[in-house]
Amino acid sequence: MARLTPITIPSGVEVTIDGQKVTVKGGKGTLEQVVHESVEMKVDNGMVVFAPREGFDKGPAHAGTARALVRNMVEGVTQGYERKLELVGVGYRAQAQGKTLNLTLGFSHPVAYTVPDGVTIETPSQTEVVVKGIDKQKVGQVAAEIRAFRPPEPYKGKGVKYADEHIVRKEAKKK
Repeated sequence: MARLTPITIPSGVEVTIDGQKVTVKGGKGTLEQVVHESVEMKVDNGMVVFAPREGFDKGPAHAGTARALVRNMVEGVTQGYERKLELVGVGYRAQAQGKTLNLTLGFSHPVAYTVPDGVTIETPSQTEVVVKGIDKQKVGQVAAEIRAFRPPEPYKGKGVKYADEHIVRKEAKKK
């Protein structure tokens, strides 16, 4: 049986386990996650230890997934997560106003995106959008939803792309 590396709890972070519910409190906020019953968890010497329970076929896989989720929660409440998006194209602009992100993406109408709770959006410039939050899944989902309004196209590279994304370009059709 493969042994999972325990997660070290940094100072200022409190991890509580109540049955299969894990609560992580830190400087940036609180996150909760319900873990599959095939995973056994306990807090021991400032570390969270995970082990698969006997009698479950997928116990080791669930234990590894639970460990990764809790590690992301601990990292989220200490440092937080952010995802950067870039708008490429003439006249493509973004502007954050409170809980709404206004996008001009070359459509005949402006796009207004309502930001969900637990996530903040900043626009350092008109062509940059920064999505921040403590929940990794939520930050990634919001960034993906914004990108989905106008994904980058392969000919000119216009659209909303992740800052670290590389667009594979295609050559235009020849006569």
